[in-house]
Amino acid sequence: MHDESRRIEERVQRLHDQRIKTAVYAATVPFEVEAWQAPGEPVPFEEAAAASYEPFSMGTPWGPPWGTTWFRMRGQVPAEWAGRRVEAVIDLGFTGDWPGNQAEALVHLTDGTPLKAVNPLNQYVAIANPAQGGESVDYLVEAASNPDILADNFSKTTPLGDKLTAGDKPLYTFRAADIAILDEEVWHLDLDVQVLRELMLELGEHDPRRHEIAHALDRAMDLLDLDDVSGSAAAVREALKPVLSRPAHASAHTISGVGHAHIDSAWLWPIRETKRKTSRTFSNVTSLADEYDDFIFACSQAQQYEWVRDNYPKVWARIQESVKNGQWAPVGGMWVESDGNLPGGEAVARQFVHGKRFFMDHFGIETKGVWLPDSFGYNAAYPQIAKLAGNEWFLTQKISWNQTNRFPHHTFWWEGIDGTRIFTHFPPVDTYNARFSGEEMSRAVRNYSEKGGASRSLAPFGWGDGGGGPTREIMERARRLADLEGSAKVVVEHPDEFFAKAREEYPDAPVWVGELYLELHRATYTSQARTKQGNRRSEHLLREAELWATTAALHAPDYSYPYEKLDRLWKTVLLHQFHDILPGSSIAWVHREAEAEYARVARELHALTAEAVAALGTGEPRAFNTSPYDRAEVVRTGDGTPVFVEVPASGSAPLAAPVLSGSCDSAATLPGPDRQRTVFASVVRDSEPRGHPASRHARTVTPRLHTADGLRHQLDVRMLGVRRAEEQMLPVAAAYLDPGRVVAAVAGVRSGTWVGVRRPAVPGVVPFLERGDGHQDLHAGAALGAGLRAGVGGVPSGPAADLPAGCVGQHTVVVRVRVHVFLCCLRHTPLLELLLQFFAQLQMVGVLGDLLRFEHARFR
Repeated sequence: MHDESRRIEERVQRLHDQRIKTAVYAATVPFEVEAWQAPGEPVPFEEAAAASYEPFSMGTPWGPPWGTTWFRMRGQVPAEWAGRRVEAVIDLGFTGDWPGNQAEALVHLTDGTPLKAVNPLNQYVAIANPAQGGESVDYLVEAASNPDILADNFSKTTPLGDKLTAGDKPLYTFRAADIAILDEEVWHLDLDVQVLRELMLELGEHDPRRHEIAHALDRAMDLLDLDDVSGSAAAVREALKPVLSRPAHASAHTISGVGHAHIDSAWLWPIRETKRKTSRTFSNVTSLADEYDDFIFACSQAQQYEWVRDNYPKVWARIQESVKNGQWAPVGGMWVESDGNLPGGEAVARQFVHGKRFFMDHFGIETKGVWLPDSFGYNAAYPQIAKLAGNEWFLTQKISWNQTNRFPHHTFWWEGIDGTRIFTHFPPVDTYNARFSGEEMSRAVRNYSEKGGASRSLAPFGWGDGGGGPTREIMERARRLADLEGSAKVVVEHPDEFFAKAREEYPDAPVWVGELYLELHRATYTSQARTKQGNRRSEHLLREAELWATTAALHAPDYSYPYEKLDRLWKTVLLHQFHDILPGSSIAWVHREAEAEYARVARELHALTAEAVAALGTGEPRAFNTSPYDRAEVVRTGDGTPVFVEVPASGSAPLAAPVLSGSCDSAATLPGPDRQRTVFASVVRDSEPRGHPASRHARTVTPRLHTADGLRHQLDVRMLGVRRAEEQMLPVAAAYLDPGRVVAAVAGVRSGTWVGVRRPAVPGVVPFLERGDGHQDLHAGAALGAGLRAGVGGVPSGPAADLPAGCVGQHTVVVRVRVHVFLCCLRHTPLLELLLQFFAQLQMVGVLGDLLRFEHARFR
């Protein structure tokens, strides 16, 4: 028998593309179209409905970048179409091969009811099935001319990432707006041929099933009347029934399909556009649920639900109905699909608290799983936090994007840093935009790492990011692949059902311990530093505001806890932890707005904190310590006076007397040729710690400063983990006195001693002079009028005579210590200003000098 595979394959593709697909719509009549360009940002439906429209012709360019054009479309179903399935088909001039990140539209009735979206691979809006003939059609279509930022695969820079630089040149050319007859027999034939042809091409060249399908398709094409595709479609379909009805192998892999539309809350578009994307996609999904009883759609991100609830109440009502019918599955239990590494632990917990509360309040559903298909890696704390939030499973597919190392599992137990485990699955189809193509089905089976131990995987299907979500074509593919020889079996079901079956089938799944590191997108942890800074500061300010607001609510009778304000601010911060905002991978517009939002959040939180602190006022000045550690620092009062204060963790204390008294200032003005004096520091050890240097036995070291005029001034610092290595007590280092103020003081320590200053919870304690083994040699000398010279390594300790010439004098002290040092540069206190002035006067050399100069520059 001759091998005719190539001829058959080429023939089938040609007839499908040129004859069958073009005959799906049997007849069309055009709409009468008028247009109105909305000025600036999107407008409400009521404003658009009242606007003045002008005639608009097909083939006309439309849509400036980020613009909104409203189209009024009017038409009538021809009487002779009675009994046929009639649809509106709208092509906005879609470009590229990706159905998201470009033009899209939402079709409304004239009373404002949203019907369905129009997207590149989802261009129809149902009119009647069957039609009566003569129906009038009147639509208002809100079309968004969003630019294709992904054009040319990021190969060049683009001004389109912000409306401030995008210009106003139209991006699209309107192709068609028609009322059309859907020829259902041809449409089904189109899908039959697609599924069989794609399966055939994935089977091995020596697989008998491949050749069986090829010859069946070849014989079926013989029955296709090229002049009457519609009339011959039924006969062609009948000829293909035998190969479409052969059951799958008993051992065939099972793919649990669930409808999905991954919509980034911001990325290549701003947040305001995501609000519209969700309404369009969710309109499509609820329409598809009305058409397919076996359709199930999984949707995460409570924030997106809230946008639809607040802005599109009619779409929201349809979502609620779909949830009641079991066709819409809220999943994930998080406010947004956040970044997996940068948010603090409290923020991750709040993601679950706010997300789960929303789904419980509005749907009565306790979500069971974490749904993060696209975040850029996941830290090892997730299993613990997820389980504590009541979750049973975790899903992502992002790790399949690794550049170097292939992750070894698809179904496994993920163990976190505390030993908590959560059942985890990575879909081997390696996408969250599946469409059940032959290539995807083959890839899922080929990739699956658990063969021999398990036999099922999950595939989220549907077009995301404005592509419109799942389509009826994908649902039809799923039905044909439910039990088809040569293919994996597809069943559409809830993710909870999949995970329950997978866990039952594979109870002894392997264990992965530690973080799930993504070998891609690495620069997202250094990009857009102001966005990252805004997030961390917002987290700190939220904790501070909640701490003092709670304290005031408990102790101030007239104070009312600002629940609504804090709830709103938390949700703003959680939104901006989305995995394309916080990592810095979005367009300029997104990050410009994020910085403005963080500034607004900071202002509001400062005001809320001030209100709470004022409510706690006792009539005397007090210092408030938000950190979880006791603090002893110098602060400034309202009039700028520096005051030393000791405050317990998460508490407050009255302000003490000023740190620098008038006698200290007078010491600086004592007679002398250069009006500079050296102040000596003596060390008083209150207790001797015990244990290993890594242990945190604390003691207080109290340097008392002695000025040349005999005055004494005390400064307390807390030191940790001190270990005696040698009994020799070193000479006391000097403090340097600038005219009018004490600039710095260095306390003497034992040789070989480990010294550390307790790190406060706010930025301020800066580590320096560290080496890999935690030790370093420091040589320091101070002399009257000569400043301080410091070097690192190679300088022996010894008598003053070992110092360079010009540095010897009665006020010179030599210190050589083996030490793990922390430089206490406290932000927001007078000490920072003093230390910076001190550094500015040093003649610094070596590593220590470089470090000091670096910290000096950093704190400016």
